[in-house]
Amino acid sequence: MDTEVIELRTGTNLATDVTDDVRRFCSGRGDGLCHAFTPHATAGLALIETGSGTEADLEDALGRLLPPTDIYRHRHGSTGHGRDHVVPAFVSPSLTLAVIGGEPALGTWQSVVLIDTNVDNPNRRLRLSFLPA
Repeated sequence: MDTEVIELRTGTNLATDVTDDVRRFCSGRGDGLCHAFTPHATAGLALIETGSGTEADLEDALGRLLPPTDIYRHRHGSTGHGRDHVVPAFVSPSLTLAVIGGEPALGTWQSVVLIDTNVDNPNRRLRLSFLPA
């Protein structure tokens, strides 16, 4: 199994598109599985359409489901940081993609994005691993 860690800076962006990183990692590897994992207690990975308003819709949905207020027992960092620790229960920190001919088998409008609501730590890592068929 081959693996690589990519350093990311999310800043204040909820969704950071990592599709190109995944494509680059899978390129030339043939058929298999690509596993993506973000080793953080406050981030997750998702497949969404980007650039069409989905990011804002997701941010609004997370805000309704998990309000960024001080209602959480976990209380350090910025206001509502406790919700950041709940996000990975709803947006998994990992996903697995089929790779066919060195290309992730994504749908036409699917992008791989790292979801990060934690503005206290913009430095993130993404581990990509490839298991050949």
